[in-house]
Amino acid sequence: MSPTTPATDGFTMPPEWAPHERTWMAWPRPNPTFTDERELAEARRAWGAVARAVRRHEPVTLVVAPGDAEGARALVGAEVDIVERELDDAWMRDIGPTFLTDGRGTLAAVDWTFNGWGGQEWARWENDSKIARHVSDLAGSRTYSTRLVNEGGALHVDGEGTVLLTDTVQLGEGRNPGWTREQVEAEVHAHLGTAKAIWLPYGLAGDYGTYGTQGHVDIVAAFARPGQVMVHAQPDPAHPDHERCRTIAALLRAATDARGRRLEVVEIPAPTVLEEDGEWVDYSYINHYLCNDGVVLCSFDDPRDAEAAEIFRNLFPERTVTLVDARTIFAGGGGIHCITQQQPKVWP
Repeated sequence: MSPTTPATDGFTMPPEWAPHERTWMAWPRPNPTFTDERELAEARRAWGAVARAVRRHEPVTLVVAPGDAEGARALVGAEVDIVERELDDAWMRDIGPTFLTDGRGTLAAVDWTFNGWGGQEWARWENDSKIARHVSDLAGSRTYSTRLVNEGGALHVDGEGTVLLTDTVQLGEGRNPGWTREQVEAEVHAHLGTAKAIWLPYGLAGDYGTYGTQGHVDIVAAFARPGQVMVHAQPDPAHPDHERCRTIAALLRAATDARGRRLEVVEIPAPTVLEEDGEWVDYSYINHYLCNDGVVLCSFDDPRDAEAAEIFRNLFPERTVTLVDARTIFAGGGGIHCITQQQPKVWP
């Protein structure tokens, strides 16, 4: 008998705007991402601010390395749940499970193969490769494993059969050498319950730097609702993302989703800052997090923060928009979406 998959068992990945049971996060610890005590302390303050912002809307469980619970508690507050597991890094979107539901009150999760974002030289993942299984067990969900190397930040779904992917991630040699586009799509659909993939050719330019993910979709495009997708826009022609984003927006405008709808594209202008320490920044408001009745939105002490917040209030009028400074998180290689992972609520 052929092994079952989430899709054959009736599971699908709900969209992020569906109700959550809780949010999972991981706590920064010493590693190559945070090179000294000052950077680590700054990262922990930033992660703590996100945890507190999310906790206003739903429960949060923070996974910390053994011995870090007391220090974490001082920064996240008493209302955040803490569990101890061995960790290498702190990007729960990527190391954690992708949760699924079957519409009949059952929770499941996908344990993608994790190899340090394509086996990057600086990355460590002996412990992080086991976190998805740990979190799934803690949540009481059934776990499906796959040999596809993938991360949660490398996909985005609309809840109606469509998934966004990136050529340089799932088809990158560091992750899935020898896999064809058709093989990747088949494995993704089998584990997410999706039916159509829309491929972006690349991510933002800054995401190919030292601590980049090589093109995660969740920093450049995200569904706001079925048929509507938000896209990062770089208005300044001096930045390499100017042309990249124009290409991506045009591709999405020409695309149709799993139900045959032409996508409505909403462009979200990038912050005005272009460089930091001599490198192009990939600061992006797309890397937000939807939680119950709320939007936790990256801010950058930038004139466009207020503009982005107003766009999100119009897109999600029933949600409270909370701005959290994400510059320290981006310095480590990601944003607010990258450090959070939703566990959807299941209905009996």
